Amino acid sequence: MEESELEKAEILERARKIVREESGPICDNCLGRQFATVSSGITNKKRGEILKEALRAEGEELSEGKCWLCNGLFDNLEDWVSKALEALHDYEYDNFLVGTKVSGLIAENEELMWEIAGASFAEPLKAELNREVGKRIERETGKIAEFDRPEIVVILNLWTDEVELQVNSVFIYGRYLKFLRGIPQTKWLCRKCHGRGCERCNFTGKMYAESVEELIKGSILNEFRGEDMVLHGSGREDIDARMLGSGRPFVVELKEPKRRDVDLRMLEQKVKEENVGKLQVTGLQYVKREVVARIKNAKADKTYRVTVQLKAGVKKEDDLRAAVTELNGAEIAQRTPTRVLHRRADLVRKRRVYEMKLMNYATATGICIIEIKCDGGLYIKELISGDAGRTKPSLGALLGTEVEVKELDVVDVGLDIPLDSSFYAV
Repeated sequence: MEESELEKAEILERARKIVREESGPICDNCLGRQFATVSSGITNKKRGEILKEALRAEGEELSEGKCWLCNGLFDNLEDWVSKALEALHDYEYDNFLVGTKVSGLIAENEELMWEIAGASFAEPLKAELNREVGKRIERETGKIAEFDRPEIVVILNLWTDEVELQVNSVFIYGRYLKFLRGIPQTKWLCRKCHGRGCERCNFTGKMYAESVEELIKGSILNEFRGEDMVLHGSGREDIDARMLGSGRPFVVELKEPKRRDVDLRMLEQKVKEENVGKLQVTGLQYVKREVVARIKNAKADKTYRVTVQLKAGVKKEDDLRAAVTELNGAEIAQRTPTRVLHRRADLVRKRRVYEMKLMNYATATGICIIEIKCDGGLYIKELISGDAGRTKPSLGALLGTEVEVKELDVVDVGLDIPLDSSFYAV
């Protein structure tokens, strides 16, 4: 809105009411801010100076002293800038944003001001404070203010007179390969003590000594000088299954990192060297937060290699091949497996087997190797065993004999969401 749209007399009359307020003197910033939308191209401080000059020219006497509205806040901007720079000193960042927690007294004063002069042309105090401190930080550091995705938010806490930092997480996408059975994807708390520590868990609080998340965290968290790390996986494999092939997609979230730009190829090598025979990560890439939801919600086909023990030997390989062929392309009705009923609703879910192949069969031992490509969410052990009829059809039911999965490997996770350039962090 241009000044011509408001009568000069009306502006001066509002300004006169403000400077005559019995609460005390008003600083240039707080006076000018009440008319922030009237004209553009000048600061609130300059706008306040111009208004005071006009009022003095009309004979108005203006009191001096500490501003009753901001309590001298805008006279001490450099103190806030110094506190902010000190807080930011140990952090690596390219951009930032300034925010303010307004104290109760200043909030009340601002409400009173708006009752006096109206708020239709005013800008909130914290908006000006954020901008003015932000401009000074930009000038001192060479960093830029970023409103959409700041790496660090500098919070001016007017209640405590301190600067706080909200350090946003770093996200890294990749795939992990797990070569050793018996390692869960994330930490499992001990079922008996629920993490407190007891004899059953050897006072570790955990069901298993290590996890994929903990192994990756142990290798990379210190490189970012972060407070913690969380692994978000695209599904998860059974604890006793290996994750082979191209690996399972994941995103790690590094919380409150002091470093944000670490050589990812170096990290891949570090994880490999520190977890020989256990774990490897590949294709690491900095990404945006949205990728977490995409990989967790994506429907990914899975390919498994299963070693199966036929309890009563099937004498003819042709009979086994016939059963495998019948499952090839079949829709499976799978009621929640008995082994996971304690944590999943008892429902019947439909999943499809896209391809099932017999790779090897030793009739003398009754051991065969089968490769299965199927929908994500199909429980493979139960597809083989039948789970006492809860999964239909199943290999065991088609063969008319008891079968057991001896070993299970995931050999491919087909993620069907292309991560285009808009998802990669710049």
